[in-house]
Amino acid sequence: MPQTFSSIKRLDVQQTDCFRVIQLTDSHIFGAASGKLLGLNTRMSFEAVLERVQKEERAPDLFLATGDISQDASDDSYQYFQQQMTSFSAPVFWVPGNHDDPAAMSRNFQGHNLLPNRRILIGNWQIVMLDTSVPKKVYGKVGDDDLAMLQQALSEYPDHHLLLVMHHQPVPVGSEWLDNLGIKNAEVLFDAVKSHSSKICFLWGHVHQDYEGEQNGVQLISTPSTCVQFKPGSEDFSAGVESPGYRYLTLYNDGRVESVLHRIDDIEFTVDYTIKGY
Repeated sequence: MPQTFSSIKRLDVQQTDCFRVIQLTDSHIFGAASGKLLGLNTRMSFEAVLERVQKEERAPDLFLATGDISQDASDDSYQYFQQQMTSFSAPVFWVPGNHDDPAAMSRNFQGHNLLPNRRILIGNWQIVMLDTSVPKKVYGKVGDDDLAMLQQALSEYPDHHLLLVMHHQPVPVGSEWLDNLGIKNAEVLFDAVKSHSSKICFLWGHVHQDYEGEQNGVQLISTPSTCVQFKPGSEDFSAGVESPGYRYLTLYNDGRVESVLHRIDDIEFTVDYTIKGY
């Protein structure tokens, strides 16, 4: 039976007490190798991130690519991403962001280690991948199909801890302009998980900045972009001075989530701070 977005992927790994996940997000790759976002070549920063992962991290059990993989939604940008990720043996699961084209992603992410599954079982954890993108909009929303998938996932595996992965933020992060561009109906997510007796963590991208918090017993984490960052606490659009980054998470079978943010600080990245949009 062919894999579908809603089909479950079971990952068997040698490690039994914990599992290692790397989150890559908001790479904004262009079809052209020379493409730049706010003056930064996004392929260069993405390759610097992958080089750091290859050299310095313990091999992950899986990757999570949490949207805005592409800036221009071109076939060339997605093919580049796939080619780069095939240098790893771990599977790569993905969700679209507001800059992505889900149909183009599905068309280009065929074979190799990029997998379409939206539900992953690993140890005592269930990972659920939500598509919060809205066609031609920057903000996000949880659609009926994704909400039904989440509810089904919770009912089928009530004793598994839950890592809920999405592109848009489900809570305000303290930047006024960004907080207007989160998930418009995020309350449905918190309502859906409120009776879940095991541990819960929400993980997302979109905001191009580090955020960690807690709400109603749910652990909340966002991860910086592999390219340009957004200035924390800003009322209007403003690029941040922080370096490109990614997140390394360890999921323990007892429900703990250890999260370490890594930035590429040993390379100079040039950003044009006079640009007031992207």
